[in-house]
Amino acid sequence: MTRRTVYLAAKGYTEDLLQELGHAGVHVTEVRDRLVLAQGAAVHAAWAQNIWLEPEFITISSIKDGARQLRQRQRNWALCAAGGNHGRAKLIQSSLPHVSAKPVVFGSEAPRAPLGSWTLWEPDTILASAACTSAFADGEVLFEEDRQTPPTRAYLKLWEAFTITGCRPREDELCLDLGSSPGGWSWVLAQCGARVFSVDKAALAPHIAAHPHIDFCSGSAFGLDPRHAGEVDWLCCDVICYPDRLLAMVARWLELGSVRNFVCTLKFQGETDHETARQFAAIPGSRLVHLSCNKHELTWIRLDPRQI
Repeated sequence: MTRRTVYLAAKGYTEDLLQELGHAGVHVTEVRDRLVLAQGAAVHAAWAQNIWLEPEFITISSIKDGARQLRQRQRNWALCAAGGNHGRAKLIQSSLPHVSAKPVVFGSEAPRAPLGSWTLWEPDTILASAACTSAFADGEVLFEEDRQTPPTRAYLKLWEAFTITGCRPREDELCLDLGSSPGGWSWVLAQCGARVFSVDKAALAPHIAAHPHIDFCSGSAFGLDPRHAGEVDWLCCDVICYPDRLLAMVARWLELGSVRNFVCTLKFQGETDHETARQFAAIPGSRLVHLSCNKHELTWIRLDPRQI
């Protein structure tokens, strides 16, 4: 039997996913909206919001039969609407056990129960995978947001990174937030109980700067010499810059070896810089992902193995 993998592209970035898979030598057989069907075992793809690891085509005789066959394989399923045949697919999903779609409260663990993904590929054919890389429907983490305190929604990226990895700063750990203004990431780190050294040329929002765990310094994110910082538990950076400049900065901190954990955003301006993205992904221990809250950007995560 030919082995297959299905990659669900991040919304609006199917072409970026196809370029990434092409460079990795993946043989794509069909593209339908955001769903990319390929031959062979799964490879890591940063531009994939979710990866279906064990996809199979299932012939069905009716809506009832479709639901029955999915239930025979496992309990929890999430419909991916990208495959089409929406009305008929929704009727099948309504016959499956309900999967809670309540927003995630930050600090709670990611779901542990397996969540399969499926779509109605043809009116009489389901494409389904009981095993996926994400525990969330379509790989999208929806949070119960704080719409009052954070100055922008950028804080959600850090919430998501901590949620999907299961790791976040502990009380009294030292965090550097480079390029921090207006302060959403500094606020998240401080809310975790960490001590935050926040650096930017622009000021933080006044109520963020007043947080007792945040120490703000006016300056360039790229001007801080790693040799002067000492041991750092977390280096976080959501600064707007070209990815190759971010890579050069990260390389200086990696060379010194004084940072245990990194979370940084690669922000693409114009064309996607796939080459720099690949260099980030090649750093040992790295994870390069497109978060639900990312736009034309990727998040690079490198965690201390002792903390995973």
